[in-house]
Amino acid sequence: MNPRIALLAVAIAGTLALPACKRATAPAPEAAATTAPANETADQFVTRVNAELRKISVELNAAQWLSNTYINDDSQLLAAKANERWLAQLGDWIGQAKRFEGQPMSADTARALKLLKLMTAMPAPKDPKQLEELTQIAARMEGVYGAGTYCTGEGAAKTCRDIGQLSEVLAKDRNYDAQLQAWAGWHTVSVPMRKDYTRFVELVNAGAKELGFANAGEMWRSGYDMSPAELAAETDRLWGQVKPLYEQLHCYARTKLDEQYGKDKGEVAGGLLPAHLMGNLWQQDWGNLWDILAPYPNAGSLDINAALKRTADANLARELSKPAASGSAAERSFLAQRAADLATAKAMTERAQDFYVSLGMPKLPDSYWQKSQFIKPLERDVMCHASAWDMNMQGDVRTKMCITPSEEELTTIYHELGHIYYDLAYNVQPPLFQNGAHDGFHEAIGDTIVLAMTPKYLASVGLVDAPQQSHEALVNAQMRMALAKVAFLPFGLMIDRWRWGVFDGSIKPDAYNKAWWELKATYQGVAPASPRDETFFDPGAKYHVPANTPYTRYFLSHVLQFQFYKALCDAAGHKGPLYECSFYANPEAGKRYWAMLSKGASQPWQKTMKELTGGEKMDASAVLEYFAPLQDWLKQQNAGQTCGWKTPAGA
Repeated sequence: MNPRIALLAVAIAGTLALPACKRATAPAPEAAATTAPANETADQFVTRVNAELRKISVELNAAQWLSNTYINDDSQLLAAKANERWLAQLGDWIGQAKRFEGQPMSADTARALKLLKLMTAMPAPKDPKQLEELTQIAARMEGVYGAGTYCTGEGAAKTCRDIGQLSEVLAKDRNYDAQLQAWAGWHTVSVPMRKDYTRFVELVNAGAKELGFANAGEMWRSGYDMSPAELAAETDRLWGQVKPLYEQLHCYARTKLDEQYGKDKGEVAGGLLPAHLMGNLWQQDWGNLWDILAPYPNAGSLDINAALKRTADANLARELSKPAASGSAAERSFLAQRAADLATAKAMTERAQDFYVSLGMPKLPDSYWQKSQFIKPLERDVMCHASAWDMNMQGDVRTKMCITPSEEELTTIYHELGHIYYDLAYNVQPPLFQNGAHDGFHEAIGDTIVLAMTPKYLASVGLVDAPQQSHEALVNAQMRMALAKVAFLPFGLMIDRWRWGVFDGSIKPDAYNKAWWELKATYQGVAPASPRDETFFDPGAKYHVPANTPYTRYFLSHVLQFQFYKALCDAAGHKGPLYECSFYANPEAGKRYWAMLSKGASQPWQKTMKELTGGEKMDASAVLEYFAPLQDWLKQQNAGQTCGWKTPAGA
């Protein structure tokens, strides 16, 4: 998931920011300062910064890539120092830019100076010692997350599981206690981060204040071509549009969980959903509960996993049939499995690339296939959280994943390639404009493509059987999409609601966990099966918190993607219900999409939005139009139920 912020999560919310799945950093403080040429104009300053920015991005992203794909003390040190240099350089540029305040300049230059000030999600204090401390904390927290495991047993009986293995339990094991242990186990990983995060907040707030903002949260909310207050109100308005649909889905899910586990375990007091039973460590995607929540189990084959398993099995059989090399049978089998895993991961990525190419977009460069991380490497810790990277702002693009053959992973690839194609499209812009129109745009690009992965499209590329034309099959298809898209919406809001409170001081360090679960109850209607006190730091168990990646972008993207989808369907000449549209292989839709992508951050997002959709506002009406059949069906299923939930006192 994410715009280009595959860097230290620390570094970007703006330009150097790689998609929300990306990142950035920079020279030692003493090496960062540059001397401004005498009589330099604002236009000349921006030209110089663009040139210096392009150069520094190479070192910055290389250090971050290493720290994500080879986690150890050395790589964390290199990443921290690179980030320290980057933030010092950024601070120096921002300081130099102040001399142009109030002076006449071109509109492009004025926008570039504004974006420069908002370029980092991690505003750093000017004090060199505090800057060094901040970057070390950031690298350390991300390293703790990336190397996190949950261990049980002692001595020879000791077993440790990483995030992927623990997630697998929640996805496939319907044993209540096994799921609870896996969920709680992962949430032990973040406990050591609490002290670091508390200090991290103090330091970034200090940096934000030096830039003229009340706190880091206000700074984050300033990057949307509207005031911070307007952005907060806008997200509230959009949530109000979609909340009734989410409440119906929540009600249906609770009923099914009660049937599966009994009411004493299927829900928590107040009608809240148990956090460990939602098939996902953070309850942000309920797709893994398909076996429980499928409306009509035998209507329409949407079993993408089966097709991917056939591909994986075929790749393994091919590798095993090759002439035997040296080594034992076990060694040959192991190597064959590794080769098959890589072949399957690349085949899944090629499948996703095919959609973009069908729209007239270019194939990914050869360097992408050579340098990306497709599967989890052996014998070293890596950050498996999917991310997309633009290494040099000139076409060296990569993705970093630990791909396994599943529907969830496949759709993630489609998402990540959205970041990559956005990068490639706006590489024609000056570096300061190489980012999304706003960060929600970056997250929405690939997910717009995911919406076009209709049953008919999936069948056309061999991922499912020919779709059935029935009401039951339609409801199944809509439910499949809603478990990913609708279930996510409140989660997309609550993470930054928590951080905005942390940054502005309304949420104190001694109430971090309490406030986290109050917000999850309020927005998502979920709760832990047993109380979680302040000995835990459950926010840190979600990657984007220790990685300092703003999260409102994801909520906005889940609205924008439906707006983009509707606009591209109109461009493709689609007639009929919105949910039936796939613009696969439609050159007109591709032309319109590429034109939008190529604008990057060069103009206010409202203008970019209007050029694609005809309107200047974000609006969730397309979400409701798309899911209208499912919402009607859910209301029928929930008839007689008491829907909604009660939040704990104080929430």
